[in-house]
Amino acid sequence: MRISLFLLVFCAFIKVKAQDNFSAAFNKINTEVQSNSKAYINLKNATESIGHRLTGSANGEKAEEYAYKLLASYGYDVKFQPFEVESWSRLTNETKIGGSKDSLTKITSVTLAHSPVKANVIAEMVDLGNGLEEDYKRDAGNVKGKIALVFLGVLPGSPEGTPALHRSEKAAIAIKYGASGIIIINGVKGGVLLTGTASVTGKLITIPAVCIGLENGMRIKEKLKVQQQFASLNMTNFSGVIKARNVIATLKGTDLPNEKIVVGGHLDSWDLATGAIDNGIGSFAIIDMARTYKALKLENKRTVEFVLFMGEEQGLLGSKAYVEAAKHLNTLDQIKFMLNYDMTNDPKGFATSRIEMKDLFSSWGSQIVKIDTGFKNMFYSGAWLHSDHQPFMLQGIPIGGGTGGDLPNNSGPYYHSDGDVFKLVDEQELKNTVRYSAMLVYGLANTPVLPVERQSENVIKSFLKENNLEIPLKIAGEWRW
Repeated sequence: MRISLFLLVFCAFIKVKAQDNFSAAFNKINTEVQSNSKAYINLKNATESIGHRLTGSANGEKAEEYAYKLLASYGYDVKFQPFEVESWSRLTNETKIGGSKDSLTKITSVTLAHSPVKANVIAEMVDLGNGLEEDYKRDAGNVKGKIALVFLGVLPGSPEGTPALHRSEKAAIAIKYGASGIIIINGVKGGVLLTGTASVTGKLITIPAVCIGLENGMRIKEKLKVQQQFASLNMTNFSGVIKARNVIATLKGTDLPNEKIVVGGHLDSWDLATGAIDNGIGSFAIIDMARTYKALKLENKRTVEFVLFMGEEQGLLGSKAYVEAAKHLNTLDQIKFMLNYDMTNDPKGFATSRIEMKDLFSSWGSQIVKIDTGFKNMFYSGAWLHSDHQPFMLQGIPIGGGTGGDLPNNSGPYYHSDGDVFKLVDEQELKNTVRYSAMLVYGLANTPVLPVERQSENVIKSFLKENNLEIPLKIAGEWRW
């Protein structure tokens, strides 16, 4: 009994000692990033010299080359991972609304991605509220052949717990119930227009989809209470299969080279602006994490891959291609953890899909607090969709990232809009993302034992159900159970 107690105490001492050793590396990372970070200036240069980073466009190709050259300049052996995507871009768009088909007035709108190459629909409008399946069932098929008007998020006054489906999921439901088009009302004041994909698959959808401003949308909802309203959706778009490339920089592990920590985020953006927030602050933080590791000559027990995905905005195409390639090579089990940085800014703690990581994350966080009390050592455990962690999570791989931070300079309302520009970026908050996240990467890459394994199929199914993800995954056609 005494021997067992001694061993228990001794092992606990060794574990704490190993974790305490991280504080020296954490301090080095902190000093390097605070003094020499290039994330802010690199992002500024990219927004000025490239502009938007739409996958499949000339600008998208320039962004891939830009990231490749930066990582190579830091001393990495960088590689492209090419994959084919169905490229989509907008050409022309005109939306008109009025009390009859003969008296329609043009209103400002933006086409949602993966709308048809050509569409010219004139039909009566139907207010479908939040655009959930229950809204369509309540109207008993009245939307068939008509244009659905739905709110992007959750309408004020909706019952507590009303799900906030993704715009692509709302479009999929409209198609299922026979709508001839869909108009989505943005929830941001001031007429801000939002783009994004209306497709759950990354392929063209069968009906035209547009976004209109909040004020216009709410006025139309009021008119529909007392009078029929009609809409005309007239658009042309481009679509064609092209090649895009993920950018991968690898830092080989010393002791466990076949165990891999993937640090990823999407490099691509929509075309309305320069994508400084979505996802410049995430992707250029990753590039600077990689720079920091080389500058400090840090070594890791496990291999770390810094991955910049393309095609996220069109349906997680780059991360899906990465996972499919790993499945083909039978190397998925090598990926021990995936950290995703999508619009991550100034995190105050760490998030993960696996509650088993709480002790380790909190331990590393307590060491970070000693360096900077601005880090609050928050912890969140759960599951979420619609970013590049998703394909990894659906294969049972533990995922995570930063949590608790706010977007800089009230930039949230300009997500996917023409207002997503570099002036919104906060330099110190971007540095915070780099340094705290680089410390998390170091912990994952160097802790002797990670208390999580890849989940089995039955465990994945239960996990997703527990996190209320069965319905959205079924809508997207990704529920395989």
